[in-house]
Amino acid sequence: MSLKDNSGAQLWQQAKKIIPGGNQLLSKRAEMFLPEAWPAYYSKSKGCEVWDLDGNHYYDFSIMGIGTSSLGYAHPEVSEVVINAIQNGSMSSLNCPEEVELAKKLLDIHPWAGAARFTRTGGESCALAIRIARAYSKRDVVAFCGYHGWHDWYLATNIKNKENLDEQLLPGLQPAGVPQQLGGTVVPFKEGDIDGFKHIIEHYGQQLGVVMMEVFRHGEPDLAFIREVRNLCDKHNVVLIFDEISSGFRLNTGASHLLWDIEPDICVLGKALGNGHPIGAVIGRHVVMDAAQQSFISSSYWTERVGFVAALKTLEVFERDDVPAQLNEIGKQLKLGLEAVIQETGFELKIIGIDSVPIFIFPGDDPLATKTLFTQEMLKRGFLASNVIYLSIAHTSSYVDKYLSAVRDVFMFIQNEINNGTDLTSLLENSVCHSGFQRLN
Repeated sequence: MSLKDNSGAQLWQQAKKIIPGGNQLLSKRAEMFLPEAWPAYYSKSKGCEVWDLDGNHYYDFSIMGIGTSSLGYAHPEVSEVVINAIQNGSMSSLNCPEEVELAKKLLDIHPWAGAARFTRTGGESCALAIRIARAYSKRDVVAFCGYHGWHDWYLATNIKNKENLDEQLLPGLQPAGVPQQLGGTVVPFKEGDIDGFKHIIEHYGQQLGVVMMEVFRHGEPDLAFIREVRNLCDKHNVVLIFDEISSGFRLNTGASHLLWDIEPDICVLGKALGNGHPIGAVIGRHVVMDAAQQSFISSSYWTERVGFVAALKTLEVFERDDVPAQLNEIGKQLKLGLEAVIQETGFELKIIGIDSVPIFIFPGDDPLATKTLFTQEMLKRGFLASNVIYLSIAHTSSYVDKYLSAVRDVFMFIQNEINNGTDLTSLLENSVCHSGFQRLN
């Protein structure tokens, strides 16, 4: 598909001129997939299928709404309650009762927790959790492990060292616009590095009041490490926050830490909670969460109805249909198929990640070029494809088989070119994709 036939790619070029950064989310930038040629915009999404502005049809075997839609796009039961909520008024001067119902439901799923607050996005949920934890601990310094959004508290770590965030998820994040006075208030530690974490405790002492960490992202969690962090937080009266925005609802209904009986003081949930509808939750021990009343935390659209009804129906479907088990079963089928394709074609792809979120590590001296070529060739075959797949229950066995067939053709094509000594960049019809944050124009 050439640029002249691709209305979405043309619109993206226009967008970059009038929307700084092109859109509202780094992970959806065309440059992260196929610069100058990614369709960029959709007209319709249903299940795991997407239609672009020109009516071209694709199967989404990529970020799947950034991991938000485990039930598939436009799930009929979720859409029905959302439509009903809109028809009955999604906003009012009074509060919607569903927010109380959702709080009760989340606390029922997480019996260690005693209170809940709600937002609409993941980044603001993390910021809210940090505010509450600081209010409770009455200490300023935060230690973190993982990716936790775009807010000042997090990016401030790069004021003292511009590379602090490079190994957490996204390289090149600049703290432009973040007050310099926040430098030194936030410090990183690495997954599995308990000695590094102990050093932070020793260095900051009574200044350290909060620890925020992802339970896992690219693979099974290091439970011994997490338990030791929990023990040290208890010993030094530090509030421990689990950011389960990405890990929640992948292995179980709710937060994954429930599987291992490791309790935080606060847990942040989002993404899959509303199956594509904006909702974020911060749950925690009542005594800690009650510190929210000491700080001004308030927002009009946190009271809007759609997110609450979507979350309640999503939770109902998750529990009724054992969605996590389905996701893992689909993931196992996909991984087994990929391993067979790799064996057949000789393409040296490494696969990491949990079963429901396979992550590709592309081979070669220029893995970004290989990734871009893979995306380019899969798009020609009707697939939105990248180096990560957030699976949904809409990814049925037949769709997985279609994907594996296309992957086989593409891997064989790329491997033949590698065997012939071809410079893979010469096969790209446009630029190599980006891997992190970069200014676009």
